[in-house]
Amino acid sequence: MSRNVLALAAGVFFGLVIVAVAVFYNPFVSQQELSPLAVTDNEVVHLSYSVAATDALVYTNNGESQIAPHPPRVAQLWEPTVLDTTVSVNVLKDSRGRVAGLGVKFASDSDETSILDGKALINSVWHIYLPQRGSLSIQQTENYWRYIQDIVFPAYRSSGDNWRGNWLQTISDGPGPLGLGWAAGGSGEFAGIDTSAVEALSAKAYTIDLGPVAMTGELSIEMPPAKPGTSGEPQ
Repeated sequence: MSRNVLALAAGVFFGLVIVAVAVFYNPFVSQQELSPLAVTDNEVVHLSYSVAATDALVYTNNGESQIAPHPPRVAQLWEPTVLDTTVSVNVLKDSRGRVAGLGVKFASDSDETSILDGKALINSVWHIYLPQRGSLSIQQTENYWRYIQDIVFPAYRSSGDNWRGNWLQTISDGPGPLGLGWAAGGSGEFAGIDTSAVEALSAKAYTIDLGPVAMTGELSIEMPPAKPGTSGEPQ
């Protein structure tokens, strides 16, 4: 009797392992690697920032997440409505590496996450201010499934609790068509525009203790063609 129970338990265990591996490495799940904006004929505004929490001017969460708030005494997000939210204030740089402005990002876990579909989703909103150009906001859903597969999981398997390499991936996953995020202008040359945006991550190092160590976020915002007789002045 005991042998039958052990055999059944072993069969169930290995069955679950096989299912978990099949789900994790599902060959039918994919994310686009090339930004849809790479083929647009319109002007694209490129902005970048460091994803490392210690490089942010402010980075905060509920205080119990893997990545600690920065600076250490910053207020933590304990209220029920923001318990699963991360807020960061980042210095944004232009395509030439010059400081272009500030970006405040709010990111929260999504109820639409589906492991079977390869969806590890975050809902985020960017508020961006570029002193020489104007302001705008970006709303998007981000998919971190490939990030978990290619970086986080290998880091946990590593004897050094880290991952190093070269990894580039688009993380935007809607809500617009082709996985694009929505961008809305606020002031200056962005005033009144309704356009698309996409975010990608370029990673070189990650540790279990600190999270992203050498990782850059890249925002691309499509500028619609200017309408005749219109112009915007930065505010």
